[in-house]
Parts: sequence; C-alpha cells; structure tokens
Amino acid sequence: MYQTIKTQHMSRGFVKEEDQEELPMVPPRPYLPEGATNYVTPQGMEFLLKEKEELLEEKKNIENTNDNERRIAQNLVNAKFNLLIARIDSAKVVDPDAHKQDSVRFGANLTLKLNNSLQPQKFKIVGVDEANISQGKISHLSPVVKVLMEKKVGDKATLQLNSGKRVFE
Repeated sequence: MYQTIKTQHMSRGFVKEEDQEELPMVPPRPYLPEGATNYVTPQGMEFLLKEKEELLEEKKNIENTNDNERRIAQNLVNAKFNLLIARIDSAKVVDPDAHKQDSVRFGANLTLKLNNSLQPQKFKIVGVDEANISQGKISHLSPVVKVLMEKKVGDKATLQLNSGKRVFE
C-alpha cells in the first residue's frame, strides 16, 4: 500500500568550497507598507524607468573573470531588477497639476514653518522611491505629511513625538 521512495541528499560538507555560491545582499527598496498605494509623481516614474534602463545596461556589461563572480553579479542585478519591476508595476502616477492646489496633497510643494521659526523650509510631497530629504522631497507616508494632509495655507498641524510636540504652519 505504501511505497518507499529513496532519495539521495548530499551534505554541504562534501561540496568543494569554491562551488558554494555566495548569495548577494540585495539592498531593499524604500519601505512601502503592505496595502499602501504606491503613489509616484510623473518625475518619479521617469526616475524608476531610468533606473530600469541602467540596470538593464549593467546586466549587459557584466564582465568578470570567473563564472562564479559573473553569476553572483547577475544574481544581484536580477534581484534588484525584480524588486524594481514590482515597484513600477504597482505605481500609480499622480500628476499634481491635475488637482486643486488649495490644500496639502500628494505632489504639493510646501513652505513650512516649524515651531514658530522665522526661517520657513520648502518641501515637495512625493512617493517613497522619490523621497530624499536633502533635496527637500518627503514621502507621502511620512508622519509629518500625514498630519499635514488636507491642511490649507495658514493652518497649523501638530506632530506628537516622544521628545515633545512639533507644530507646523
């Protein structure tokens, strides 16, 4: 009634060390929570498509002296490419110019004062892959943006942090 199936397993201890392929460490994409919409600006989509072309070019130009190094390099590029394609496929392009500019929304350019400071700061609300605080681009999923959404010029929003409150105007 029961059939015995014999299988052979080779212990990794019997494999030559040089045959053990290293798995590449793949840098993750910026965090996008499960179920969150992957909004991108038109410029953000251009950025993602440019990154795709660069990875395809990198894949074409992989030249390593031994097969193992080439396979590792190809695996790394393929893994990065697959993560990127998943992000591109889930992207929902939102043109900020197509919406009213009377309140804080995705794609908006903001001028914010923090805690009554005299020096305002400028930011643009963008997708997670576009976010770069040094360029004044903040993710639509950041806590700051979440408290600012739908606010109008002159409104104040308070962000509660462990270190105290931050009031934005």
